[in-house]
Amino acid sequence: MDYIFSEKVSHLQASAIREILKFTADPEVISFAAGNPAPDTFPVSDVTKIIDDIMKENPIAALQYSVTEGYTPLREALKKELAEDGCFDPELDDVIITSGAQQANELSCKVMCNEDDTVICEAPSFIGSLNAFKSYKGSVVGVPLESDGIDLNALEDTLKTRKNVKLIYLIPNFQNPTGLCMSFEKRKTVYELAKKYGVLILEDNPYGRLRFAGEPIPSIKTLDKDGIVIYSGTFSKVLAPGIRVGYVCAPKPVIQKIVVCKQVSDVHTNILSQMVCHKYMTEYDWKGHLRDLPDIYRRKSGLMLSEMDKNLSKKITYTRPEGGLFIWATLPDGCDMMSFCKRAVAEYKVAVVPGSAFMISENDKTSSFRLNFSTPTDEQIVKGIEILGRLSKEMFD
Repeated sequence: MDYIFSEKVSHLQASAIREILKFTADPEVISFAAGNPAPDTFPVSDVTKIIDDIMKENPIAALQYSVTEGYTPLREALKKELAEDGCFDPELDDVIITSGAQQANELSCKVMCNEDDTVICEAPSFIGSLNAFKSYKGSVVGVPLESDGIDLNALEDTLKTRKNVKLIYLIPNFQNPTGLCMSFEKRKTVYELAKKYGVLILEDNPYGRLRFAGEPIPSIKTLDKDGIVIYSGTFSKVLAPGIRVGYVCAPKPVIQKIVVCKQVSDVHTNILSQMVCHKYMTEYDWKGHLRDLPDIYRRKSGLMLSEMDKNLSKKITYTRPEGGLFIWATLPDGCDMMSFCKRAVAEYKVAVVPGSAFMISENDKTSSFRLNFSTPTDEQIVKGIEILGRLSKEMFD
């Protein structure tokens, strides 16, 4: 049978990340292609005990249907933490729990955007959010990144010239895929531009707690006195991604509409997982856990960068992130990035993600690729970068 898919999804393509990850089924492949947090950050024994306690003390609540807004004690704990960070105004905002930040961003687009509306994104940007935005048949427009964040002149030009701009989607902290961090001056200017042109900002902050160098920078949401910032966060990078717990903090009317849309999607986020998050936040050393995370990523990032400095062709440039999970490497002008990535995995058994996976349009050109330093072991980092070094010198020197 010939299947005719809906117009909302017929144009969507499988993520290039997922396609490359197919190669990682080969146990000989060293993967720098994932976006997973480091396994040694998972508090396995604590979570095991928490689940055991919940199932002894309150099993029915954990296994029964619950409210769409989320587990109330978790929502209250998050509101308190967000308020401490300057990201929650009880008079203006509310919080809903979602199935990861992916759903948070997808629902935010769903409630705000019509088919003829425009979403502005950093270029490059996170493929999961890009596909979510594209599924609603709006226009997704990319604005180039500079070393300290989005190009402000290009952003204002886009706001001036594009019709029906509804959202500016940003990952200000250790952006996926580049690892770049937006300066506070740019965050303030982006906020003022959004206010000037009557556009909402969707601030995606999965990596903010993973800063391991430099000084913390306040979120754009801390500037929001006008109800124009939707803030999404997640436990995926700070507790465990498999529990699928994220959240949205946004003006109350936006949250009310997200609640209705989430009821259509999945009724509510897994309650047992929400209870685990709440107990870990309130009965365990949550603050200490957050303080310890950067040490792991500082060491793993430093190891990968030092090996890249030693081994890669000097014609390759790359970012030196102050947090997050990723390094963005760029080949010399005129070099075939896809050939490099394909040869790396097929011939040398080292997987990286082609930069084209993160571009707004399939016609956009890039000579960059993404490496992840959090998932591989130290031994894999050393061996894999040495192999990429040999390939890079063979192709470019």
